Amino acid sequence: MKKFQTIAATAVLAAALGAAGLAAANKYGTPKTIIHVVTILWKADSTPEQQQAALDGVKKMAAEIPGIKNVWIRGTKVQGTGPRGKDGSPGRSYQSAFVIEFEDQAAAERYAEHPAHEAWGKIYLPVREQSTSHQVTN
Repeated sequence: MKKFQTIAATAVLAAALGAAGLAAANKYGTPKTIIHVVTILWKADSTPEQQQAALDGVKKMAAEIPGIKNVWIRGTKVQGTGPRGKDGSPGRSYQSAFVIEFEDQAAAERYAEHPAHEAWGKIYLPVREQSTSHQVTN
């Protein structure tokens, strides 16, 4: 009887550990949306208020363009440097980033030509020295 209890206890423990292992597995998705990631190097003479207005403009634009699902406007870690100076000095670091999530490729294409995007450009382009942009999907 004692041997049976030991085997049963071992089986219960093994099942519990196995279930805990399955529960601890990381779950993630692979959505088919389009993510548009932009890093920004602001012009040296731009003000923090101008920069914030450009970033806030991303939210305003998103409200007007069909097919935009989500936006992120606060870069927590922005890597990379802009172009070297004319004297060969190292480039300045990119300072900001934003992300726009489109529901599909058609929405990403609408964004590029939408009047709200053009209006936002009038706020953004005068204070942006350089930017990089990438679109990613699964």
